[in-house]
Amino acid sequence: MNSRERMLTALSNKRPDRLPCQVHGWMDYYLKRELGGMDWYQAYEKFGMDYAIYVSPDYTYDEKDLAKWQIVHNDLGLSDNGDFQWEETIVTPKGKLHRILARNDITTWETEVVIKSEQDFEIWNEFYPVPVAADFTAIRKAKDRLGDKGIIRSHPFSHGQGSPWQSFCFLTGLEKAIYWAMDNPQFVHYALEELLKKTLRATELWKGTPADMVETGGGAGSNTVISPDMFREFCLPYDKREHAILHEAGVKIVYHLCGGIMQLLELVSQNGADGLETMTPVNMGGDCILKEASRLFGDKMFFIGGFDQNAGFEQGTPETVRRLVFECFEATKDHAGYIIAPSDHFFSGDPKNIQAFADACKECVY
Repeated sequence: MNSRERMLTALSNKRPDRLPCQVHGWMDYYLKRELGGMDWYQAYEKFGMDYAIYVSPDYTYDEKDLAKWQIVHNDLGLSDNGDFQWEETIVTPKGKLHRILARNDITTWETEVVIKSEQDFEIWNEFYPVPVAADFTAIRKAKDRLGDKGIIRSHPFSHGQGSPWQSFCFLTGLEKAIYWAMDNPQFVHYALEELLKKTLRATELWKGTPADMVETGGGAGSNTVISPDMFREFCLPYDKREHAILHEAGVKIVYHLCGGIMQLLELVSQNGADGLETMTPVNMGGDCILKEASRLFGDKMFFIGGFDQNAGFEQGTPETVRRLVFECFEATKDHAGYIIAPSDHFFSGDPKNIQAFADACKECVY
């Protein structure tokens, strides 16, 4: 099998020739620090992995909608820690919204969220632009460049990571979202419905996309963050509807929970996703027992992830990496549909460990 056939076989929850392997995205920080500024394609080629390239549609918006959503940027200089800070004031016909962001060489984050009150959400909801057309040119170009070396993944249109609950938490902050869910669930359901409507409108434009898979979900739905009862109420019904329209667009769906999953396996298997990631092990703050998850639901969903990149890439040796790869393989080999990958992004690690990861996977033959 070539890499594309291998990965598509796993995404269909069938058994390929050998264990497919990818990373959960190449971070620019790592590419610059350890790989001399390579791009994703060059990094995958260097190590001989199966490629997973992330490309989403480009969107066109109505100019009248954009005119009602004017973002004013203002640099705030460096923090005491040396992080670059800036603020964004969003000007709409019915008021202003405000947030503050920061970044360093590694990543970007918010220090002040944009939605601080129900009134803020009403402004955001009325004026946040939703696309009127989608352009797949970038996806087609990536797929042409990719050839038979792997798959294209996309992200849904969503103000967050992938699904309404995650987007709501992104807008309001996680703690605020949970408090609101407990104290004012009616408002949270209203907000989730409005977020979902925007995603569904944009996803209607996805028909004909050349992408192979889309990532939904988000870590805010993990059972290390919310309870199964909260997941059942605030995630499941909205995820089902989002997944139904994504399937109409012709893509496989992987549901992303970068935290605890073991108490949610049954619920996730009901939401219409084809697969689950990131299968984060206990040593990395998750609770995934990969062998048990595979035994219970490996016949229902494919899995991506499960590899401890802290113990392997960042702190390990090639021998450690090899052992961890074979542990993941042994845990899942009796139930088809598994792509091994780091359980999240990584920012350091000897490239020799990355090579050991790719080499070991080629030895894991079904």
